Amino acid sequence: MQTIVFETAAAAVRARARIRDHIYQTPLLPARKAGKAEGTTVLFKAENFQLTGSFKIRGAMSKMSAQPAGGRLITASSGNHGIGAAHASKALSRSLTVVLPQTVVPAKLEKIRSYGVEVILHGEETGLAEQHAQERAASEGHAYVSPYNDPDIVAGQGTIALEILEQCAGVDNVFVAMGGGGLISGIGAVLKAFSPRTKLYGVAASHSKALAASMAAGRVVETEHHETLADAVAGGIDLDTITLPLSMATVDEVVECGEDDIRAALKTLALEENMIVEGSAALALAGFEKVAASLSGQTSLILLCGANFDRD
Repeated sequence: MQTIVFETAAAAVRARARIRDHIYQTPLLPARKAGKAEGTTVLFKAENFQLTGSFKIRGAMSKMSAQPAGGRLITASSGNHGIGAAHASKALSRSLTVVLPQTVVPAKLEKIRSYGVEVILHGEETGLAEQHAQERAASEGHAYVSPYNDPDIVAGQGTIALEILEQCAGVDNVFVAMGGGGLISGIGAVLKAFSPRTKLYGVAASHSKALAASMAAGRVVETEHHETLADAVAGGIDLDTITLPLSMATVDEVVECGEDDIRAALKTLALEENMIVEGSAALALAGFEKVAASLSGQTSLILLCGANFDRD
């Protein structure tokens, strides 16, 4: 497993060279109030300021820039990956179909359509949209671009950790919301390769926690998925996902948060930190808040993964 971790970290270095000119290097911002009461330093990695409003552009650009030209691509998303993939397809002149659940946040749907890609709405949650995209890829001969279960996607997300280590070499803890695992496994691989002293916390939403449940079981398991404010992390994971073994090898601790925790974190970010983000970004802060009392004197980084929220 160590070999896969180091190979993923090396792939992140290569991905960074490919995507550097297509993304923003996002800032690392000190918190105004978070962590002060517990005596811990909190920094926000502000992917909410990323080019497409989410970290997902990194993985999408990494994958598409590594693909041979020609042929149609198809992907599935809860929204943010679809935005990133649509942006990458336009920048790289690639043909793309995006399958989204019928419950997609309208603002995300509007952004995806603005890039001129084909959009299909299918299923009540992201896992069903992914299955439909995979079936379409097989029946129509398209190349399937997974939102998380792909080495190039994972490597692209890992470029965040490369930036973090340049911006703050002494970080003790990193908090990342967990969805399909592409983000946390990419970040985790880079941290374990280049800063093994840094502790990685994965934060799971109680209403949709497929990866966390699978990590606990040591295999992919089915879980129930309920509506959550952290819609970007909702949905199941592939049976053959590469993110499960990577996450198990790199995540040091999993913290689970409910909807009240996410709601409180959203309010904290908006009212105390002047940060308007989506629920999946607030999920990471909610996880930190649950364990903050034990982190006195340490430097903790919270990944604000996106800001494509539903204005309604």
